[in-house]
Amino acid sequence: MKRISAIVVCALLLLAGCSLQDNTERKHLFWKVCDSNSCIYLLGSLHFADSSFYPLDSIIENAFERSEELAVEIDLSDDSISQQLDQMGEQYGFFHDGRTLDSVLPGDVAASLDSLCLAWRLPLGSFSRYKPLAAGMTVTAVGIMRLGYDSKLGIDVHFLEKAHNTGKKIVSLETVEDQVSALTGAGGSDSLGIFYLKTILRETPSLDSGTRGMVRAWKMGDDSLFCVNMNLDTALLSPADSLLKKEINEHIYYSRNRKMAEKITAFLAEDRNIFVVVGAAHLAGNHDNILDILRRKGFSVEQL
Repeated sequence: MKRISAIVVCALLLLAGCSLQDNTERKHLFWKVCDSNSCIYLLGSLHFADSSFYPLDSIIENAFERSEELAVEIDLSDDSISQQLDQMGEQYGFFHDGRTLDSVLPGDVAASLDSLCLAWRLPLGSFSRYKPLAAGMTVTAVGIMRLGYDSKLGIDVHFLEKAHNTGKKIVSLETVEDQVSALTGAGGSDSLGIFYLKTILRETPSLDSGTRGMVRAWKMGDDSLFCVNMNLDTALLSPADSLLKKEINEHIYYSRNRKMAEKITAFLAEDRNIFVVVGAAHLAGNHDNILDILRRKGFSVEQL
């Protein structure tokens, strides 16, 4: 199975805000969603993990075994899809008009990126062909991998491999173009991407603690702790930056959440016995996370 493209997957470990809930018993970032006569299982994934995550709890593995299909954001085990990801990542995430990242960045942001490269022992100019938002995504992915987490050990990859081994049908919730467009900022302005990269560089010193906090919360099944380690709050930003951050969140998270919730709604309408794995960030956040969208549609949502 191919290594997952850093540009495509790292957004799902990025910071996102949420309302907190009290957990009085051990849970998992794992839910059962039901209508009047059928249920699907919905698991929040971390796309970068290590061997300490495994084996997964039997309540998760048994639900997968009972399911007839696996749904993921993108079937990254399919070689043709992996090739499309690489091609579209290059097409949408890099400059092709003679510009470089330094040529569009304000001086202070370019200096911060150079300082990070030096601190992480990356060659200066490593990001020169990247567009700003794609550069921010990749900075986050590199930072997570520096902590020892590997995309090949991600939760979604674990279930993709099991689905192949057991012959389960695999369904993609998104198209390659939709996902890559969202995670590279295709169609967005340079100013939006620059704001995003500047934010990532500013938050890089807390990346280690934030990532470890989310990992700890995932293992504990503590959605409140997971949310504490995420940050989409715009309250402390200037009005202009607040608008930019809301636009980023809409682009990366909320618009995709609505589309994936529609797919899950269709699964329930068709009474399909399906196990769904999406990035945990899509199950957190404010009112536009997938779980809240499904609740508003009238479905029963139970954390397991």
